[in-house]
Amino acid sequence: MAAVQLQGIVKRFGDVQVVNGIDLEIADGEFVVLVGPSGCGKTTLMRMVAGLEDITAGELLIRGQRANHLPPQKRNIAMVFQSYALYPHLSVYENIAFGPRLRKEPESEFRPRIHAVARMLNLTPYLDRLPRALSGGQRQRVAMGRAVVREPELFLFDEPLSNLDAKLRVQMRTEIKALHQRLHNTVIYVTHDQIEAMTLADRIVVMNAGNIEQVGQPLELYDRPANLFVAGFIGSPAMNFIAGTVSGDGALVAANGERFPLPAGSAAPGQSVTLGIRPEHVQLTGDGPVPMTVDVVEPTGAETHCYSQAGGAPFCAAVHHRLDVAPGQTIHMVFPEALVHLFDTGSGARIN
Repeated sequence: MAAVQLQGIVKRFGDVQVVNGIDLEIADGEFVVLVGPSGCGKTTLMRMVAGLEDITAGELLIRGQRANHLPPQKRNIAMVFQSYALYPHLSVYENIAFGPRLRKEPESEFRPRIHAVARMLNLTPYLDRLPRALSGGQRQRVAMGRAVVREPELFLFDEPLSNLDAKLRVQMRTEIKALHQRLHNTVIYVTHDQIEAMTLADRIVVMNAGNIEQVGQPLELYDRPANLFVAGFIGSPAMNFIAGTVSGDGALVAANGERFPLPAGSAAPGQSVTLGIRPEHVQLTGDGPVPMTVDVVEPTGAETHCYSQAGGAPFCAAVHHRLDVAPGQTIHMVFPEALVHLFDTGSGARIN
C-alpha cells in the first residue's frame, strides 16, 4: 500500500502556472478521484505523482519518502491511460506480460499472476487474441490487467473510460470499483465526469483553475457544496441557480422582479445571494408559490425533466415519476427549506 502526500505542489510551464500550491493527503488503500473541467490541472497533478512531469515547487511523499526526483520505475506505480496503449502486434497474454518481461522476471513466476489476473478481469478466453479482435471494454480490461500484474502499491487512472460508449462506461465503472475492493490498493483516478466521481470515490477532490475547491466524501459534496463552483459541478442534472437581492420581508428578488421564498433568517435584507436548488429536490404542487411555464419536457422513463426559466436563469425540475405535462403549461413548484442552498453571489461561498 502507498500513502501519498502533496505539500504545496506547484507546476509551471514557462510563465504559465497550472497547479497552484496543492495540499492533499491520500491514505493507504484509499480511492481518490480528481474531478474538474478540462484544463483545471487534474491530469498534470497526477502526472507529477507518476513522475511523468517535473514538480516546479513543493514536496511529494510516497510511503513517507520524498519522491520529487524519484524515477517513475522506482515509485511502484501502475498507470492506466485513456487510450489503452496496447501493442497491436502482441496477444492479450503478451500485452499483459510485457512489463514482467521488460523487468526480466522468469516466466515461471509471472505466468500464474497473468492467469489469475485474466480470471479476475474475465479475460481468460481472449488471452490468444490480438487487440484488434477485442471490444473497447475488453481492451480497457487488458490495460488494467497489465497494470495489476505488476502488483503496484499505487494505481493511477487517467480518464480510462472516456473512449467507451455509455453502456460500457457503466460496466467498467463497476469492474474498477470491484477491482479496488479486491486488491485494496491506493487509487488516484482522474475524470471530468462527476457521475464517475460520485460512484467510484471514497473521497472526491474538486479542482478548478489549478486549485482545490473542496475535498470530501461524495455525499458530503452533494449535500453541502462549499461554493457555487462545486454546487454546479456535482450533480446531474446540474443544480439550479437564481441570483438576486434579499428583500425586507426575506424573499429573494431576481433582476427581472420575480420573487422566490427563502428559509426564514437565512440572509440579511439587501444582501446579494444566489439560491441553489437541485432539480430532483423541486416539488410540484397545484398551489406552490413558484409558478413556471414549461418550455421543454424530457421523459426519461424513471423521471420527467421539465425545463424553463426562473428569475431570468435556466431552470430544471426533475420529477420522479411520469408527468403528463406539455410545453406551454404552467406548473407550480415548492422549494423545501431544508434542501435550499444559499451562496454569497460575490464570493461564491456557501452561506451556512
